[in-house]
Amino acid sequence: MKKIILFLLSLVVGLAILIWIVNIIGWQEVKLTFIAFSGWEGLLTIALTILILAVGGLRWKEILRNQGEDISFFSLFRIYLAGFSITFFAPILLFGGETFKAYLLKKKYSILWDKAMASVIIDRIIEITVYLLVIFGGIVFLFSKRFPLGSLEIILGIVTIVFSSGIAFFYVKTFKKQSIIKAFGKFFNPELKNEEPLEIEKEFFKFFKLKESSFWKAILLSLLKSGLALTRAWFLILCLGKGLSFLSSLSILGFSYMSLVIPIPAALGTHEAFQAFAFNGLGINVSIAPVFTMVIRGAEMIIALIGIFFFFKMGTRLLGAILFKKIGKLINNGNNNGF
Repeated sequence: MKKIILFLLSLVVGLAILIWIVNIIGWQEVKLTFIAFSGWEGLLTIALTILILAVGGLRWKEILRNQGEDISFFSLFRIYLAGFSITFFAPILLFGGETFKAYLLKKKYSILWDKAMASVIIDRIIEITVYLLVIFGGIVFLFSKRFPLGSLEIILGIVTIVFSSGIAFFYVKTFKKQSIIKAFGKFFNPELKNEEPLEIEKEFFKFFKLKESSFWKAILLSLLKSGLALTRAWFLILCLGKGLSFLSSLSILGFSYMSLVIPIPAALGTHEAFQAFAFNGLGINVSIAPVFTMVIRGAEMIIALIGIFFFFKMGTRLLGAILFKKIGKLINNGNNNGF
C-alpha cells in the first residue's frame, strides 16, 4: 500500500511539473511545434528506440555469457523489455526491474540467484558508468556557455561529482577484489572482521577485469547504446527545425539521463524541466523542449507497453507454476497423512 501511495504521489508531482513548464512556455506555442512534427519522423524515433533497447539486451547477454550462461537473444530480450517496463512505469520501485529480471532468470533457466542478481547489477553499473560520462561531457559543454555559474549549475555539478565518486569507489574496490559490502560494514563498525566476499561480489570480481574481453565488450555496447540515443536526440531536434552540433546534442542527452535520477513514472515533468534548462542554455527555443520529451516518451511508452505484455505473460506463467507446485505438495502431504 505504501509503494502504491508513493507511485501515485510521484505521478502527481510529475504531472504538476509538466503542466507548470508548459504553462510558462505557452500551450499554443507547444501545440504549433507538435503539429510541425510529421508521422514518419515519429516512426523513425520508435525504430531508434527499439535499437537502443536491443543493444542493451545484447550487453546483458554478453554479461551472462561471461558467467557461462547461453540464452538466446530473443528469449532474453523479452525479459529485458519486461524489466524495462517496470523501470519506465514504476521507477519508485528501486531496482524493481532488475529484481524481476533476476527472478525470471532463476525460475525460467534455473540460474543461481546470486549469479542472476549479479548479472543485472553489473548491467546497471556499466550503464550508469557511461551515463555519467555523457552527463559530465554534456554539462561541461553547457556550463562553458553559461559561465559564470549560478546556484542551480553548481548543485547539478556537485550531484554529478557525488555519483561519479560512488561509481569510482565501486570500480577501485572491485578491481582490487575487495568487498564493498564489508567496507561499508567497517565504516559503521570498525571492529567488524574482514570476512570473505559474498558470492554475488565474486561474480563482480570475475567480470570486472581490465584484461576481460566481456568487460570491454559491455562497455563498447553501452557506448553504442548512448551513441544511438545521441543520434535520436540530434535527429529529433533537427526535425523540429533546429540544427545542433555533436557537443550540443551531448548536452541534451546528458540532461535526459540526469532526469532519470528522480523516480517519477516515465520521467513525467522532470524530463521537461531538465530539457527546458538545457535548451535555454544552448539558445534553442524552449517551446521545443516539451515536444522533444513527449515524442521520446511516446516512443519509449510503446516499447514499455510491449514489455508489460511480456511481464504479465511470463510472470503469470511462473506464478501459476509456483502455485500448482505448492498445491501438488499439499495434496501429496495429505495423501501421505491418510487424508
